[in-house]
Amino acid sequence: MDIEDLSKAQLLLLTVMVNFVVSIATGILTVSLLDKVPIQVSQGVDRIVEHTIQTIATPIQVVNPIKSITSPAAPAAPDTEQLMTTAVGNDAARTVLIYRDSTSTPAIAFGTYLPKSRAVVTVTTAGGLPKEAVIAFSDGSALKASISKSTGTLSIYGFADEASLPVVPDAVLVASSKLKQGQTVLALTKDSAALTGIISKVSATSIDTTISGVPVGGGVVDLSGHVIGISGNATTGLIIPADAIIALLQAPTPK
Repeated sequence: MDIEDLSKAQLLLLTVMVNFVVSIATGILTVSLLDKVPIQVSQGVDRIVEHTIQTIATPIQVVNPIKSITSPAAPAAPDTEQLMTTAVGNDAARTVLIYRDSTSTPAIAFGTYLPKSRAVVTVTTAGGLPKEAVIAFSDGSALKASISKSTGTLSIYGFADEASLPVVPDAVLVASSKLKQGQTVLALTKDSAALTGIISKVSATSIDTTISGVPVGGGVVDLSGHVIGISGNATTGLIIPADAIIALLQAPTPK
């Protein structure tokens, strides 16, 4: 039979049958080809898919641009050796010698310079101190001074208002209530040799230390270079506390 002799219904059925046969053939061919794919290729595809999934699943870390900027390192805190050398240097800068008339004569006493108060404090000697004296500073300069306040224990020399005084580290006076037994203290001998010791006892009127050889009137400082008092006895290590100095500085000036 010639295809031209087929009716429309027969042509439609023929078309459906041909499509059905082609679909079955295509499915068989596809399955056959998949069975022949090399194992390495399948594994490679699996690994790529697995790696992609892991990469997507990994949480993204957001970097704060402000915190990521490198900040300058904080300066290291000074160690004990640095504190001690600085404290001794401050004490040396504030140590003065007191002369009766001029620096060409022997010194009569040691004293501690209090820059903020523009004064020098020293221990009142048994024979008394001269009303007028010459103060020699650590930088080699010397100025005339006169006693402004005095008790049986301490004396304070003041300077004229127009006097140009040396610039040295300020003498912070530490009250006895802030001191503790075992605390490190430092001072200088007459020959400017450094001494170290500890506070062994603190009372309302005196401070006992383990250092000796500090000239009477010489300052005694803590590790910060602050003045805890001045030497009251070069042999025993007895210190007149800063409280007595503070009280005398705050006392009214005699008229």
